[in-house]
Amino acid sequence: MDISVLQKARYAYRPGLPAILTAPISSIGVEAGNETEAVDDQTALRKRFEHTYGKPVVRFVPGGNTITERPRQVGVVLSGGQAPGGHNVIAGLFDALKKANADSRLFGFLGGPQGILDDDAIEITGVYVDEFRNTGGFDIIGSGRTKIESDDQFTKALDVCRSRALDALVVIGGDDSNTNAALLAEYFISRGAEISVVGVPKTIDGDLKNDQIEVSFGFDTATKTYAELIGNIERDANSAKKYWHFIKLMGRSASHICLECALQTHPNIAVVSEEVEAHRKTLGEVVDEIVSVIVQRAENGDNFGVVLVPEGLIEFIPEMKTLISELNRLLAEHTAYYASLHTFEDQSEWINKNLSRDSSYVFSSLPNNIQRQLLMDRDPHGNVQVSRIETEKLLIEMCEDRLAELKSEGKYSGRFSSQSHFLGYEGRCAFPSNFDADYCYSLGYNAFLLSAFGLTGYISSIRRLSRPASEWEAGGCPLTMMMNMEQRHGALKPVIRKALVDLEGAPFRMFARHRQEWAINTRYHYPGAIQYYGPDEVCNLPTATLRLEHS
Repeated sequence: MDISVLQKARYAYRPGLPAILTAPISSIGVEAGNETEAVDDQTALRKRFEHTYGKPVVRFVPGGNTITERPRQVGVVLSGGQAPGGHNVIAGLFDALKKANADSRLFGFLGGPQGILDDDAIEITGVYVDEFRNTGGFDIIGSGRTKIESDDQFTKALDVCRSRALDALVVIGGDDSNTNAALLAEYFISRGAEISVVGVPKTIDGDLKNDQIEVSFGFDTATKTYAELIGNIERDANSAKKYWHFIKLMGRSASHICLECALQTHPNIAVVSEEVEAHRKTLGEVVDEIVSVIVQRAENGDNFGVVLVPEGLIEFIPEMKTLISELNRLLAEHTAYYASLHTFEDQSEWINKNLSRDSSYVFSSLPNNIQRQLLMDRDPHGNVQVSRIETEKLLIEMCEDRLAELKSEGKYSGRFSSQSHFLGYEGRCAFPSNFDADYCYSLGYNAFLLSAFGLTGYISSIRRLSRPASEWEAGGCPLTMMMNMEQRHGALKPVIRKALVDLEGAPFRMFARHRQEWAINTRYHYPGAIQYYGPDEVCNLPTATLRLEHS
């Protein structure tokens, strides 16, 4: 392989583990808590998950071991978008599997869940996994977004797992992928299959979290990668002093990335979608708040700045949220007819006729390019693909119009030149930070133990993450306790509830205390590149969000 100097050096890194996981597997026991309930819709979920609902949270402790030391065969699949550290999850799973019995075998399904349905897998060997340790990406086996949801697909998945004599299937993914893992676990049990299904929490968006899942893997590395780039842009802005940079960041359903990057870099403006929704701010009000800062900075002679915008902002603005909801419903109910409309003009005319009066007005008032983006192909859930909506450019255009009005009224004498950016794919496959390298390795190692104890329908849980890795707590929580029922493709379906930014939480309160000072004064913070060597405060510091939540 043609590898970089850094990649070669990272091969030598030995990830940390919780102390309990460093013990001989024969000396590890499991401690179970009380029965659990789902976060909402308990009656419906209890009925849907007849065999797996209500299981207890578990943690690993020193003690007697009920794990037999027989050889095992385990399958693993990467599902959904990439996140830094995925390779280390598989490395941790492999090492634990082999430590328990050297004759055990690990199979990786290729290309995501479709690899299960196609029975397309490779055996992961020690030589092969060593090529990927501590590196970014999902290229060890690839990923995909196929949903296993039909009866035929469930039957096929079970047939494949049985034909390979799998003892367990480990699903590495986000909230939808882990919902899929819960459904597979329930189906396997209902068919008398003793195949454990264990999930691993993955998403850079940070919205797969709760009391048991303190952070999803990849969030640490992705936000540090974006923060480096934002800091670079801030330094450039403060050097040239002539551009307002509008930076859209990943995070459709929550603003965790935007908030964390703001805490790391101190931009002039960071819009938090959850706050916009809580205060029911209109699009015009959001623009007015940005314009107010631009005008105030211009009065100080500063015709430059940096604005952070969450990818999913547009869905949190009340009138836009209503519009998108109506569009999703219309296009779900009239899929065939809408597909017969081949021009944007025909599509737009039909949409306007079928929207409510208020939504029709909002749709018609949007720039033509934003209308087109709203009517693009749906995502796998049948919804608007928010990542394709150029929210940062919409805000720039609306700010330009408002500033022109203020200038004509003699209320603004500054200069406004803009640059737009979207930081997305740059952070999904970065070399994992030391934190993510340790965390992911621990999650994979821990996932094997959950399966070896015969636990199914669980997600791997490593807690107390603000402490050194040796002090982390290992265990698992039932996937059903994280669920509620949501509308998908026009029907109610069980899904893991996404975690939004808590406006009463310590991270947001820290941001709120400082944002006015950051807005008017130039207080940029330059975190620089991720470091792998040096003192703990340089190379092993968790995110500001995690530190504040546990302070």
